[in-house]
Amino acid sequence: MEKVFYSNWIWVGHVSEVPEPGSFKSTWIGQQPVILVRDRKKNLHVLLNRCRHRGATVCEHKKGKTSSFVCPYHGWGYGLDGSLRGVPHPESYGDSIDKGEFPLVSLRVEQYAGMVFASFKDDIMPLEQWLGPARKWMDLFMKQAGGYPVKVAGEHRFSFPGNWKIQLENTTDAYHFPLVHKSFLTSLDEETKKVFDFVEGPGYVEELGNGHSVMVMIPDLIDLEADLDKPIPERFEELAQALRGEGHEEAQVRRIVRAVGGTGFNLNLYPNVACSMAFFRVLRPIAVDKTEIHHAAIVMDGGPAIANQYRLRLHEHFQGPMGFGTPDDSEAWERVQKGAHAGEDLWIMVNRGLPGEVPTADGLKSDVSAETGMRAAYRQWLKSMTA
Repeated sequence: MEKVFYSNWIWVGHVSEVPEPGSFKSTWIGQQPVILVRDRKKNLHVLLNRCRHRGATVCEHKKGKTSSFVCPYHGWGYGLDGSLRGVPHPESYGDSIDKGEFPLVSLRVEQYAGMVFASFKDDIMPLEQWLGPARKWMDLFMKQAGGYPVKVAGEHRFSFPGNWKIQLENTTDAYHFPLVHKSFLTSLDEETKKVFDFVEGPGYVEELGNGHSVMVMIPDLIDLEADLDKPIPERFEELAQALRGEGHEEAQVRRIVRAVGGTGFNLNLYPNVACSMAFFRVLRPIAVDKTEIHHAAIVMDGGPAIANQYRLRLHEHFQGPMGFGTPDDSEAWERVQKGAHAGEDLWIMVNRGLPGEVPTADGLKSDVSAETGMRAAYRQWLKSMTA
């Protein structure tokens, strides 16, 4: 917790989750509760969710809108920027309390491409420097809003009895897909099934520095605004007709339809968030053998309702609690944790793809089923743990 989650940039939310002054979201950095909030001047703050008086949380709602935060224990009141505004019956303190000295603790906060990160370290490198080459992939990921802003439509949470690094490995692991996700593949039409048959395809995994990596499964879907003149997939033809019926021009129809299916890559941002094809995947370590996962569905803010409905149905098909993908993934993660108790000195192998690994301008690159992304994450983990 100390070396990784309290010493790096940690993703805490998306700007669409706090759109207006007073909008807030309560979340966690490691084991510490925090609040992401937008103040009256529209500035973003990440505050420790802990009253400075006796330590009670000042916010228990997951999301909402407020004008202030008031501790339910003794009524200390705080502004949206964390400043202490009111103390009931202050006369009993005499001259011993200066409200300016007791704001909610504020963390360093920065954002890129609408993704908001916070850090306990004031002297940490600037966020854009930390993200490095990952920024261009974040920009590409946001194109799936089809010309509209990206909006978090909601999220579901689940936990699995395993270490957080097990899930960290999964986001850039194409090797498991044909086996673990066989039930998902059998639920697809033939055209779509071919799209997801990528393990022996032209895709690749690339290291991006600071533990970040990208797994490109479908190279044709890296830039969703390119090749818009290609035929519309059969599974989206009904959507295209509906959009035309609503009066959208053909160019916009194609842009929206292409965006609805999501990107052809998974971007892992070390240590706790992934931009995964068409949603945000957030991991939160709770204990050495327990991890909570948040899957945040994203839609087009102000976009056509039918297009957003399609996106949500696609999200439910794979990532949803009753979907064909995530339940199978979590079963595999649980089995890894179980297997870790067998034997006392069993190393795991993360050398797949090494023979074909080559340097690039951004890092290292190998085939789509390579473990290049895992090696990148573990190198950064080792760097953090030995700093």
